[in-house]
Amino acid sequence: MLDRVLNPAAKGPIFGRDDALPAGWAVSAAPVAYPDAVAAMEARAAAIAEGRARELVWLLEHPPLYTAGVSAKPGDLLEPERFPVFESGRGGQFTYHGPGQRVAYVMLDLTRRGRDVRAFVAALESWVIGALGRFNVVGEVRAGRVGVWVARREAGQPVREDKIAAIGVKLRRWVSFHGVSLNVEPDLAHFAGIVPCGVTDHGVTSLVDLGLPVTMDEADAALRASFEAVFGPATDATPPA
Repeated sequence: MLDRVLNPAAKGPIFGRDDALPAGWAVSAAPVAYPDAVAAMEARAAAIAEGRARELVWLLEHPPLYTAGVSAKPGDLLEPERFPVFESGRGGQFTYHGPGQRVAYVMLDLTRRGRDVRAFVAALESWVIGALGRFNVVGEVRAGRVGVWVARREAGQPVREDKIAAIGVKLRRWVSFHGVSLNVEPDLAHFAGIVPCGVTDHGVTSLVDLGLPVTMDEADAALRASFEAVFGPATDATPPA
């Protein structure tokens, strides 16, 4: 499975369901409180595992906040009073969520997609990279650095790499939840209250910071097209209650 995910010449979805059923695709128009989102994800993931609900990709924005993944180091929370801080069961360290950042929570049944965690994470990376490619942005992954990165080249300056998307997932009974976050137009100064994902020698960027006036709707369209190329079909759905 991993070889197929990493093969750009692969035909058809590279991490599709064995029965080709579409995943639901839901977008919340208003910001969603983090505890409410976690509760909804956990309920949906349990329902998927029990065969009571179909898969769901849920796109939303959060109010400004920090989350601590299972590998978070207390010293990486630089300004604990700046925004609310929530402990999260996802993988990874500290990250920021807020307006202008598209969070995509991914509740997929890996029993129907192949129980290969490495391939799943690689598929998430391919999904984000494919969406960025629709704006002619070259997204890349780096060994030892979780997420998706872009190289910044300026005349007379050394190349620097900035993070444009974070990835952090959790599996329960082979159903995923949490997911990815893509920086469309967040306030990048808000990342200063943490060491994002424990990385100190690289920066953070966004599509707008790269000089691309991308709207959230345009980012969503790119994410959906890339999702279908990587994971298979999606169909419109209602956000979780």
